[in-house]
Amino acid sequence: MSGQSTVINAQDVFANKQELEWISHAKNGDRRAFSQLYHLHIGKVYALCLRMLSSKDQAEDVAQEVFVQVWLKLEKFRGESKFSTWLHSVATNTVLTHIRKQKNWMQKVFSIEEQPHMEAAGNEIQDLSDLDKCIVRLPEKARIVFVLFAVEGYRHEEIANMLNMAVGSSKSHFHRARNLLKEWLQDE
Repeated sequence: MSGQSTVINAQDVFANKQELEWISHAKNGDRRAFSQLYHLHIGKVYALCLRMLSSKDQAEDVAQEVFVQVWLKLEKFRGESKFSTWLHSVATNTVLTHIRKQKNWMQKVFSIEEQPHMEAAGNEIQDLSDLDKCIVRLPEKARIVFVLFAVEGYRHEEIANMLNMAVGSSKSHFHRARNLLKEWLQDE
């Protein structure tokens, strides 16, 4: 068994070394190296965007915007954390910025306070897991807090700071989301 773990560790070390090499080359403007980073991480970035936005079209657009931001900010990545951790932070912030812009636009155009919650359409979510289908049905704030806390591992204090809300509100949205998901998943 330990021989197998040595192989896995050696593969991880090689993959890490390869990723660091791509990062270094991409920082110097190498688009092929950046393309390798993109292909390595697009799946996870898209999944995060989809869970938070509950729309395939918006998730695709925002995932692309994440990589535009990564290209523009790559010089700022100092390697003090894993690249995937830094990328995750950029992705989360890009999604939250997108949500804020959408709300501001809706408020200006339609003079409303909150964007109405839109249930995900059948075709939109047909290839998602049962849990993901339920997550995209959650009300917006409950969905965002649930994804950030339960899926992405942020603490309520961090979520409250990101979303400009009280820690208690973050916890409340999480519990609401959890209860709705429990109810919906039991019905299926």
